[in-house]
Amino acid sequence: MPDFNLLVTLDVLLSEGSVAGAARRLQLSPSAMSRALARLREATGDPLLVRAGRRLVPTPRALELRGQVGPIVDGARAILRPAERLDLATLERRFVLRTSEGFVETFGPGLIARTREEAPGVTLQFVAKPDKESAPLREGEVDIETGVIDLTTAPEMRALPLFEDRWVGVAQDGHPVLDARMTLERYGAAEHVQILRRGLHSSEVDDAARTAGAERRIGIVVNGFAAAIALARDTGLIATVPERHTAGLRRGVRTFALPFPMAAFTISMLWHPRMDADLAHRWLRSCLRGACSVRKTR
Repeated sequence: MPDFNLLVTLDVLLSEGSVAGAARRLQLSPSAMSRALARLREATGDPLLVRAGRRLVPTPRALELRGQVGPIVDGARAILRPAERLDLATLERRFVLRTSEGFVETFGPGLIARTREEAPGVTLQFVAKPDKESAPLREGEVDIETGVIDLTTAPEMRALPLFEDRWVGVAQDGHPVLDARMTLERYGAAEHVQILRRGLHSSEVDDAARTAGAERRIGIVVNGFAAAIALARDTGLIATVPERHTAGLRRGVRTFALPFPMAAFTISMLWHPRMDADLAHRWLRSCLRGACSVRKTR
């Protein structure tokens, strides 16, 4: 395998035209530089520098290489140098964010406003999150995912908390269940929308209600928060959904506290470690944290 360090040595030798000068510039001993020149001669099959009186002069092959090796070395240095600055004004890039229902409606406007102001050439693409598979992040199909970290989350993923959420109940305005203080009996007697999705479910709501002494009476089963809230808005059903996550969806419904305890949970953003040092990705993560730091509830 070629030693690419020889390219740097060759570039300096051809620039200096002197073994001694190249040695000083590379902080090598003259003997080490002579050995490097011997390796270059062997690698290229050309003497490269030959003596003409008291000085060395380049061969035709060396003159040809001098015009090629400089840009290659400069390009390699640029690739290996850490990124120093991100010009948001000229950044053109598409980022894919995988989120559950309600996240875009709640936090999308703030995120879009900031990204458009700071980097107008950036496009955000929001895609649905039907499951908790980590493959889209691992394979580079998704830049950032939001959700609850659990045992199904791939251990190599990076994660940062965005906000804490809790479960609340929703019902249409004027629903009889809201006529008095919510109790376990009133909650259990109502007809409920249950949310079931592969890898994402609200069975913890049923478990918590059952532990407190209430059994939910399931009338309809749906696969997402938006459908559950829409049915609660337009029918006599009630739904139990995450409060902050669905703030953008809960227009036109009344929200009430559950009559039994349920632990709060944390929504985090996740990304693959290969994106850690990417300056544009870092900027997007900062924008997302900022958008989620503004509390919006209804």
